[in-house]
Amino acid sequence: MLPHMLIHPTLRMQSWGFVIGSTLFALGSAPYLSVLFGATLANIFFFAGSWFFTGAAFIQLVLSGPATTTDSGKLAVRAEWLSAAVQFLGTILFNISTGSALHDLNVRGEMHLVWNPNAEGSIAFLVSSGLAVLILLRSNTYWAPRSTEWQSVWLNTLGSIAFGVSAIGSFILRDGNTLDPNMANIGTFVGAVFFLLASAVFLGKSSRPLPAMAEAG
Repeated sequence: MLPHMLIHPTLRMQSWGFVIGSTLFALGSAPYLSVLFGATLANIFFFAGSWFFTGAAFIQLVLSGPATTTDSGKLAVRAEWLSAAVQFLGTILFNISTGSALHDLNVRGEMHLVWNPNAEGSIAFLVSSGLAVLILLRSNTYWAPRSTEWQSVWLNTLGSIAFGVSAIGSFILRDGNTLDPNMANIGTFVGAVFFLLASAVFLGKSSRPLPAMAEAG
């Protein structure tokens, strides 16, 4: 059964990967809960969640189809593939940053050291979301609230924006402190909730790829 699942990725597998990853990110940054859990457990949630994100993003990249097209008579990169590829890159950057935060906490023993979205990964999510929105505009479906694809794209765009806000809040000042720890934490939580909702709308389906998360996030 497992080899079959690996050979034939599905939208349901992709959706569950994002849902689980988003849930772990939400738990790690939830107000009051994150304080109760402590920095170590919160960082473990983020690290594990980032790998669910990466696995889901890889499935999405596979399901997005070929990288290029010649429909217009010229070789061009497909926007859907590029959106999925940029998002996949963003998840890898989060793998690295969450792993680094967990390592630094274990080595330095600073209990307040909790991961927040890094600028590079957040930018990748925003670019991916922007590409997904452009796809909606080009297909004249910029206003289709009953469409699950439309809902997913905009929910993921909001999630990417929230992660971007979190990255700004976690900017390191010259004195070594972060710009706004509350903004960083709340931005992470809000972004995770939007990502969770954006993927949950597809759980009843099994074959079509999600628009990149911005299904960029």
